[in-house]
Amino acid sequence: MVHGRPVFRPPVAFTKSWKITRTEHAKFPAGDAVATFLWPRKVDSSTSNLEPEAADSLTTYRDMRTSKLQKLSCTLAATATIVAPAFADSWEDKAIAPVTNPVFFETPLIQSEVRPIFAAHRTDADFLGVEADVRLYAAQIRWAVNDRLAIIAVKDGYIQFKPEGASTTEGWADLAAGLKYAVIKDDARQLVVTPGVTVEVPTGDEKVFQGNGGGQANLFVSAMKGWDNLHVTANIGGTIPFDSDLETSKLHYSAMVDYYTCQYFIPFVAANAFTTISDAKGPAFNSEGFDLINFGSSNASGRTQVAIGAGFRSRLTKSLDIGFAYEYGVSPDNDIFKDRFTVDLIWRFL
Repeated sequence: MVHGRPVFRPPVAFTKSWKITRTEHAKFPAGDAVATFLWPRKVDSSTSNLEPEAADSLTTYRDMRTSKLQKLSCTLAATATIVAPAFADSWEDKAIAPVTNPVFFETPLIQSEVRPIFAAHRTDADFLGVEADVRLYAAQIRWAVNDRLAIIAVKDGYIQFKPEGASTTEGWADLAAGLKYAVIKDDARQLVVTPGVTVEVPTGDEKVFQGNGGGQANLFVSAMKGWDNLHVTANIGGTIPFDSDLETSKLHYSAMVDYYTCQYFIPFVAANAFTTISDAKGPAFNSEGFDLINFGSSNASGRTQVAIGAGFRSRLTKSLDIGFAYEYGVSPDNDIFKDRFTVDLIWRFL
């Protein structure tokens, strides 16, 4: 025993055949025996010219060394499996949800998730006469009832509105929720098509341009097509106000192209647009409030507002994403959309 550990001492015939003296042998207690098993002296390993006792000892030695190597290999393989989790069990594991236009650009994927959102938006100076900063703090929730049907809550939160040179006005946003159903879910073709509907109720504060009218319905279809690491996501829909005197009707359409370079960097480009198709009896703005606000404008029918953007998602774990996006309005001047920065976090559960 050396320090409480057994000492590996091969038979004398074995040490003689391998030219190991007792002095050398004493240098290798069992605690260091792994070294002798993995890195033996380079000698003739043939057993044909050995005495029977030495040949048996050498065979035993080889078996012990092989066993050690097999155990070490299994341990390393198991460790590698634990350390390197599989993030891509299916094509959907490489696909991402949109970051831009969070209220209306609904992902076609059916997932259970919680999604906190922060958006910092600037209006064009010509729209209100001065630039204004709008900040939104919100959270979305989606619950997959099964692999085809999901209940979604897409609009809520707190809004801060600050025109340049004026004080900040704050208040709650309206609430919107609904459901979506994947009518096509073809993993072999990497295709999913999901129509849905949401209903917005006017529960927000009028001082931040919420709570007006009788609410609205949003009918939409979202789709995603994948080609391994490349994905194209699109959405088209329309809003129908329950009181057309106080809110306008709009068509909305969005598209995104993303590419999975690795789990930590999934870049994308996106475009979002809204076309006002009816006037209401509100202020005579010649454009509407894009995704967050419906002014009920009386002079916006036929106007299309467009914003383009780029960003990336990072898949921190298989169930946790963080996303960043910057968008820039490309509509003519006198529009509510100058630019916007959005950051979100998605935690998928179940």
